Parts: sequence; C-alpha cells; structure tokens
Amino acid sequence: MSQEVKRQVFNPYLPPYEYIPDGEPHVFGDRLYIYGSHDRFDGKKFCMNDYVCWSAPVTDLTDWYYEGGIYRRNQDPRMPQGEHELWAPDVVQGRDGRYYLFYCPDDNVKSIGVAVCDEPAGHYMFHGVVRDKDGCILGERPGDTIPFDPGVFRDDDGTIYLYSGNGPRIKQDVGKEPKASVVMILEDDMLTLKTEPRPLIPTVGNSEGTSFAGHELFEASSIRKIRGKYYLVYSSVAFHELCYAVSDRPDQGFEYGGVVVSHCDLFPGKEGKPLCAFGNNHGGLELINGQYYIFYHRPTNRTMCSRQGCAERVEILEDGSIPQASITSCGLNDGPLDGKGTYPAAICCNLYGDQIPTFSNRFLMGQKHPYITQDAPDWSPGDEGNPPRQYIANGKDGMTAVYKYFHFQGAKSISVTVRGSANGKLHLKLSPDSETVGTIGIAPAKEWTKYSGTVNIQDGDHALCFCYEGKGKLDFLEFDIE
Repeated sequence: MSQEVKRQVFNPYLPPYEYIPDGEPHVFGDRLYIYGSHDRFDGKKFCMNDYVCWSAPVTDLTDWYYEGGIYRRNQDPRMPQGEHELWAPDVVQGRDGRYYLFYCPDDNVKSIGVAVCDEPAGHYMFHGVVRDKDGCILGERPGDTIPFDPGVFRDDDGTIYLYSGNGPRIKQDVGKEPKASVVMILEDDMLTLKTEPRPLIPTVGNSEGTSFAGHELFEASSIRKIRGKYYLVYSSVAFHELCYAVSDRPDQGFEYGGVVVSHCDLFPGKEGKPLCAFGNNHGGLELINGQYYIFYHRPTNRTMCSRQGCAERVEILEDGSIPQASITSCGLNDGPLDGKGTYPAAICCNLYGDQIPTFSNRFLMGQKHPYITQDAPDWSPGDEGNPPRQYIANGKDGMTAVYKYFHFQGAKSISVTVRGSANGKLHLKLSPDSETVGTIGIAPAKEWTKYSGTVNIQDGDHALCFCYEGKGKLDFLEFDIE
C-alpha cells in the first residue's frame, strides 16, 4: 500500500490547474504574494484571463491561498469590453502605504496602466496611465520606445523607479520598432514621470563590446536590492533563460552577471539538448524567510499560451554572483521530496523524447514530443465540478521524464498509473544515462491502469527517471513509491 505524502510543495508550486506565468514574487508583511499574467489552459493567445493573486505565509510555502480576482480587463477604460489581454504586471507599495499594480495590455495598447488598492491582494481600482509632466501619455509621444513588461521598485529612500524593456531577438529586427530597455522615476502620485526614460541595459544592435553580448535583454525587467547592490533579472534573447545584471545604482551602471535559471535546463558553455519544451521566460528574485528563490515559468500543452509558475532555490555568493540553478520538481519545498508516497506525473522537471525539443512558434510546439496537458477545460476555484487532472501525454519510445529530487529510504517498489496503446517497459533510473534500478512492464489499456515493479535504490537523495521503451504511446498520470 502506498502512503500519503506529507505536506509538501512541488513545481509548479500552485495547484496544477492554475496557469500564472510572468510571476513577480513580493513579500508584504508576513506573506508572499504572487502577481503574474493569467493564461488559460488551451489558450490561443497569451494572458486570456483576468489577474488573480495567490499568497502563502513566508514560514510555510506549502500553504497556498487563493486570494481571488484582483483586477479585470474591463476595469481599464481603454478596453471597456475587456478586448485586450493583461500582460505581465508588477506591484509596489507606494509612499502613501497603498499598493500599485503596473501593467501593459497587449501590443495594441502601447502605454502603461496603473491600478491601486489599500491591501496587497484586494480589489484593485483603475488609477490612471503613466504620463509626462505635460500630461502626454508615455508610449504615445514621438520618439518613445514601446512600453513593455513594467517592473517597479521602491528604493530605501522612497524613490519609485519604473522599468520598461523589450528588444529585438535578432539583428534583422533592429530598427523595425522603437524598442529599448529604459528606466524612469515616478512622482508620488505613481503616474507622473519625474524623470524622462533613460537607457538601462543593451539590446541586440547596441551590445557590441559590452558584457551583455549574446545575452541581451529581450523582455521581463525585474529588480531587487540585495546586500546594497541592485539586481536586474530579465529574459534574454535566448528566450528560455532568465539572466541577471548588477549595479551599485538602480538606474545605471549595470554589468552582466550570468544566467539564473533556464526552463530548458540548458547551461551556457555546456553542450546538450533542451531537456524541456522551449518557450519564453519571465520571473523575479525574492528573499523568503532567509532563503532566496528565483521564480520563472514553463510552457505546457504544446503551446506558449498555457504557462505554469515554478521556482528554485538560489545562492548568492559572497562576491555577489549567482550560480545557475538547475530546475527541479521540489522547488520551494524544504529539501527533497519524501521518497514514499503518490506523486503526479506532471511535476516532472525534465521531459523529452528522442527528438530535440525546439521552438517553431507559440501555437505549434513539440508535436513529436511528450507534453503536459489536462483532462478538462480551464478551471478556477469556485467553478463547478472537480478540478482537472494534469498528466503527461504522447509518451513514445525514447520518452524520458525526470523528477529531482527525492529522499529515498527503504524504497522497495514503484507503481505507475498509465493508459494508451503503449506496449513495452518503463525503465527506472537515477539519471537518464545511469544503470536501470527497476523495470515496469506496460500493456495497452483504454482506462487508467496501475502497473508495478520492484526497485533497488540506495538510501539517500536521488533523481528519479522514467524512460519508456516500446511500441505505441502512453499517457502518464501518477506514480507511487513504496
């Protein structure tokens, strides 16, 4: 008999039916709040749902609470019918003690909206649009760059800095649109520019001879102050990686630091294939109960429009550098997952087949590869019926699903719940290239069916890999470690 796992948190860290990409983590008081876009399962565009918020006590990141909707698309008078998406937001507490939500609608509305609330996760009300001292809207003036992915930061002296940035990914796109990475200071009303936008870090086309060459900004500016230094996290032109830059000042002097995390688990300078589906990335650093974490997202369902939030521990060394984090299944958990119990297959941190996952476009990703999906339409707390279940689909010969990490102690057998036309074996390994520690035979089954096999796993902390060999294809719902 399998036993229930103790209270733990996985990647993705929110309930698996929830699709919150572009996550900006902020600790206000004794709680961690996640502000992000809100994708729809099987969405055909980015950010099709309204903004919601989740929070957890800083002392227990397993205890996530759904705060509910905080801002609707149709609250913005520029789109009274809710006809535009709400893209990546950020939140800051103003000098007046209230909380301000900064956001950009989709590419058709080229300006930054602001909403305000008396509490971190209440119902935000439209406050206005960022303008200059003459009342002209930022983004609509001649010569303005396109406002994009606003990041907002309050320094120790109360100064509010607003960041905006979007750049071309390839040299052929340089000059097609007015894109750049910029920073500006806001007045206390949180709407009026106190200083005009000034360049911040390079994009493709102006990075030659700088430390950013090869890792120029693409989007997703996020800033924190750490040990007296200013850390800018951003999505680079590599798309799948979040990089960081460091400066002694919040508005100039940034130098490239390195990659914080890649949702493909790719490390610069090391050869290898992407170990997950390829897509864009966005997130931020946050200190939570004495530990730093990087928040990011992963694509699912063969698209970039159904993204889930993930997080990893990071270490900031004495010299200020951040070693790149490997992506895991345990993420925010207090160490490895328990090596006994039942786990959803969809918490895999690496998932790939014989063919290398590549990016073609956001609506057609990985048609030949295994992928994560769910068994019902988009769902939110309060909806009728039970929440959908996530699972791995399209598992063919050569599929590898990796889970990092578990603390094994006395494990004797592992069971899997699968369905489909698969007729073969699941080889269990502690790394994709290591020796087999157990084998589970799989037969065709129309309904979810459990198959088991014995394992020989030495006690300790290990990854667990499921490698399929055989004919047909399988769907993979969950596994039990006994």
